[in-house]
Amino acid sequence: MPTRRILRLTGSDTESFLQDLITNDIQGLNNGLVYAALLTPQGKYLADFFLKRDSDGVLLDVAEHLADDLVKRLTMYKLRADVAIAGTNLNLQRGTGPAPDAALPDPRHPDMGWRIYSATLEGDDGSDWDALRVQHCIPEAGTELTPESYILESGFEALNGVDFKKGCYVGQEVTARMKHKTELRKGLRRVNVEGSAPVGTEITANGKPVGTLHTQAGGQGIAYLRFDRAGDKMQAGDAMVRLKD
Repeated sequence: MPTRRILRLTGSDTESFLQDLITNDIQGLNNGLVYAALLTPQGKYLADFFLKRDSDGVLLDVAEHLADDLVKRLTMYKLRADVAIAGTNLNLQRGTGPAPDAALPDPRHPDMGWRIYSATLEGDDGSDWDALRVQHCIPEAGTELTPESYILESGFEALNGVDFKKGCYVGQEVTARMKHKTELRKGLRRVNVEGSAPVGTEITANGKPVGTLHTQAGGQGIAYLRFDRAGDKMQAGDAMVRLKD
């Protein structure tokens, strides 16, 4: 399981501060976990994370390798707002079996199970998270999600990670334009894979670049593709790749 860091944001301006920055509506905290991202002003991905209300603050669950840069970016935006950002001694536990008390469902997809935060580390229930992500085309930071990613190409709308009614946030203009004024020509799709290839292998068709093969499990994979070139006869290294119905 990738290492996560659990931060706590506190202060009277915490929720309004987040509302002005992130891709999703902070009011979703009334119903459980909120999945969201922070973007650059140009609409590109910086970090994705889960948010949870926690007594007088908000917990932020982010991949460890993104945490330091995310804290720096949030601190830059904070200015004079009454918001404090601190680490915690909490750990993430997750599973797909019976949910413990205080567990909350993963908002991206019901099959992704539940998440719970505690000071004890009990690990997870052994679920094959890569297989689940591939099955539902759910991207992961550092693999499918990179600084060049746009969240709509990465499936955030289907994953309940973006709200188009909440108003302005960083990168909102580009994201809204991609939603309402253009047809996506690239994006993540599930593919069948015969053979295997390292994550990041280029996919080609008829000698032309089509995209990149990412996470693979059980003869399937997540690929970033140019839709006008994608089809049933693609190659990724020694592996044969085709779009999955």
